[in-house]
Amino acid sequence: MSERKVLTKYYPPDFDPSAITRTPKHLRQQGPKVITVRLMAPFSMKCTQCGEYIYRGRKFNARKETTEEKYFSIPIYRFYIRCTRCSGEITFVTDPKNMDYRAEKGAKRNFEPWRDNKADNCQETEQEVLDRLQREEGEEQEQVERDKMADLEEKMLDSKREMAIADALDEIRTRNARIERNETVGDDVVLDAARDQVDEAALKAQEEDEEAARKAFMTETGEKVKRLVEDTAPEQIQAPAPPPSFARVKKPKKALANSLGIKKKMKPSLV
Repeated sequence: MSERKVLTKYYPPDFDPSAITRTPKHLRQQGPKVITVRLMAPFSMKCTQCGEYIYRGRKFNARKETTEEKYFSIPIYRFYIRCTRCSGEITFVTDPKNMDYRAEKGAKRNFEPWRDNKADNCQETEQEVLDRLQREEGEEQEQVERDKMADLEEKMLDSKREMAIADALDEIRTRNARIERNETVGDDVVLDAARDQVDEAALKAQEEDEEAARKAFMTETGEKVKRLVEDTAPEQIQAPAPPPSFARVKKPKKALANSLGIKKKMKPSLV
């Protein structure tokens, strides 16, 4: 184990470097860059060799290769995986144009109806493309104009609301000022008027009471009824009650035997 830690190696006298078959790294053929990645199957597929179905989302250790093809400035990548049953090589590449993946070799993609509908919709002529773009541009302009009109209407409504609020505030201020002016200037007037009203009401009530009493003590002929005072006999006059007394009255004490509930036994008589 100690030989592997030496700093110098032994070269025999008959060593021939040209006999080494390994190609130096700087002389190797430079190909596409390949790295190992962990990925999931981007679509459901069927192996063309054994018929094994590989569902979407199954994980693989794949080799990723950067191809020389490009879609505009987007590079296209190729992935190599193995079938889970027959270990056949399956390759698929990225499709930036349709934002999807495309099966290339070793497997066939399963039927997907939504992809066919999308492909049918994508197959349109240049004139249709121009018409569609022109229509979308017109719709965008209409939307912008509609937004401007909506903003203008909203501003008008806001201004009307502010004017209504200002008018209401002015009216409230005017009413408050009038009330304060009446309170400061006409307090004495109001109190005098209230006092006069109270005096008039009291005088009127007194006159009504006097008129009612006069009618009650007058006969039909106009004579005044006299009040008869009965003379009470001195015998019937009751004497005033004596004033109450708050002197303390002592109660007689009870015998201790009675308070304890003990009954005395009577001794029999000897006679």
